[in-house]
Amino acid sequence: MGGGTRGTKRGKGPLIAVCATLALCLLLTGGVLFVVDRLSRTFDAWQVPPETAAGPLDGTIETPPHDGLTGPPTPAEVDPATGAEESLAAGADERSTPDGAAERRPADDWLELVSTATSVPPRALEGYAGAQLALAEELPSCNLSWPTLAGIGFVESRHGTYAGGEIGPDGTTTVDIIGIPLDGTNNTQAIPDTDGGLLDGDAEWDRAIGPMQFIPSTWARWGVSVSGGDPDPHQIDDAALSAGRYLCAGGRDLTVAADWEAAILSYNRSSEYVADVLAYAHAYADAAA
Repeated sequence: MGGGTRGTKRGKGPLIAVCATLALCLLLTGGVLFVVDRLSRTFDAWQVPPETAAGPLDGTIETPPHDGLTGPPTPAEVDPATGAEESLAAGADERSTPDGAAERRPADDWLELVSTATSVPPRALEGYAGAQLALAEELPSCNLSWPTLAGIGFVESRHGTYAGGEIGPDGTTTVDIIGIPLDGTNNTQAIPDTDGGLLDGDAEWDRAIGPMQFIPSTWARWGVSVSGGDPDPHQIDDAALSAGRYLCAGGRDLTVAADWEAAILSYNRSSEYVADVLAYAHAYADAAA
């Protein structure tokens, strides 16, 4: 009886080995098919990186409602879910360059032509284009161009008009644009006051300020004056150049898709926000072409 038992165990050995080998083959085959499927999906459909569980980065601001995004020319044929990576390969804004640049300011005829084509107010456009010209000298490797700033400026403040005013001839908004308290409610990160209410009028919580919607602590680090005086977050030239420097931080090259996405996410960590800015940047660049 004992010998019969041992013989049965030896007989099952090859069967077990065959089963194990077959299982391993099936596992490897399934793994290969899984990887191929994942790669195929990756190449077939690019998606904006999802929102992370981490809180917003320094510089995040409260933006106007997304369902109110109206105003730009017909959007370019860009769908953030399909094919955007190829479009981004040449830069989200397609490197639209102002004509007749002189002293870091675009030519008047260029401003008039592009403003008419894009519906971007001339004084706002001058600020965005001027920032591009300045950074082309200061940080040429960043390759920032004005449609990205215009995309942000529209999404953030409708080019300085969201509070009911506009950008005046001197580049300053006729009505200060002050965001809601960043107190942890309304999907905001809680940011206690950092400037004693000096810039935003709130000594308890920080609020986003100006046409490019900086929070005071971010403005304190990145704010720069084009004229050489005190930086003013409500002045479009100062705000646009400061935003450009912020986007270029860390040696980013904004003609590289990953760098452009990272730059916009640093401004507002939201996939919806990235998609909005991308669409508007392309629309402005296309209209200006």
